[in-house]
Amino acid sequence: MDRPTEPGRARTSLEGRRASVTGTAALPKAVIVATGLYTPPFSVSNTELVEAFNTYVERFNAANAEAIAAGEVAALAPSSPEFIEKASGIKARYVMNKAGIVDPEVMRPILPERPNEEISILAEMAVEAARQAIERWGKPVSEIGAVICAASNMQRAYPAMAIEVQQALGIDGFAFDMNVACSSATFGIKTAADFIATGSAKAVLMVNPEICSGHLNFTDRDSHFIFGDVATAVILEAENQAKDGWEILGTRLKTQFSNNIRNNFGFLNRTAPEGIGAKDKLFVQEGRKVFREVVPMVSEMIVEHAGDIGVDPTGLKRLWLHQANINMNDLIARKVLGRDPEPGENVIILDTYANTSSAGSIIAFHTASDDFAAGETGLICSFGAGYSAGTVFVRKR
Repeated sequence: MDRPTEPGRARTSLEGRRASVTGTAALPKAVIVATGLYTPPFSVSNTELVEAFNTYVERFNAANAEAIAAGEVAALAPSSPEFIEKASGIKARYVMNKAGIVDPEVMRPILPERPNEEISILAEMAVEAARQAIERWGKPVSEIGAVICAASNMQRAYPAMAIEVQQALGIDGFAFDMNVACSSATFGIKTAADFIATGSAKAVLMVNPEICSGHLNFTDRDSHFIFGDVATAVILEAENQAKDGWEILGTRLKTQFSNNIRNNFGFLNRTAPEGIGAKDKLFVQEGRKVFREVVPMVSEMIVEHAGDIGVDPTGLKRLWLHQANINMNDLIARKVLGRDPEPGENVIILDTYANTSSAGSIIAFHTASDDFAAGETGLICSFGAGYSAGTVFVRKR
């Protein structure tokens, strides 16, 4: 008899529930067969970011000198590359536009609106990552029956980004968008695996295009360095037709409401014009609270999930965690492995990519998985706003 589902946690169809009805055939397992990565053309170092930010601070404080002296306005504090690296582990980030970000008079990316007849920028990034994954897979797109665009920010409400990607790649079937913030990729992997298990598709393409620089407040000292831009892609296929790849041992999802990471931008902003342009219409967070609450939640979830599917977490060859903060990732790894991770066990790519929201764990997996031998296991894990978290245990075939 199945155990009751815990509140806020999705029951998995991939943990021994292949034949939930007596006499029915086992449902097909999903296999991760290929990944792709699109890296934007521009990189911004901490030094470049800080130079622009400190110039902005100097100009702001000079322009508001009288109000600051009267106690009516708070003076802004400068930043430093050392502060950023110590606080986050980030040294640089890739972006779709650099000129606007490093201009103290602009402090945001400059991405001109495109006509409807031209492919949108998020779809274009996703297509580049998808084409790389399809090439690595080595099969025709006619084998793909569904496309999921799983990302933290869509550039429009409709039509779905996934449908635009589907058209650009010439894929039949169906497509849709999903947003679970930084956890979108693991939620997308589980959704794709369930489509395969139920026979809705033989193969599924999931893409994670992220222009996080578009929702980042580059005038805020505590967060202006956090994000970068990127796109990733994952192809999942039914086990009985996959040549090799990664068997999915189990997936698990969890959500728990919190306002500690929030973005209030949306279509209803125009109905309350007094709030347009306010700081909460971009990314805002209570960083210390997030650290204190998310680390134990995710660590416990990983260990519990591993135990439920018979995986020894201390024996995992590699952890591909969400790339939010190096201190957070180090602590989670120590709790899961029961020791300090050896070099290469806990993959860190945020030093060059920064936090890329949904794509971070997939970049880590894409760039640090080729050395696995058959039978070795690892964990793809994401966590973020919501709160939300997803775990995907995999074994090399």
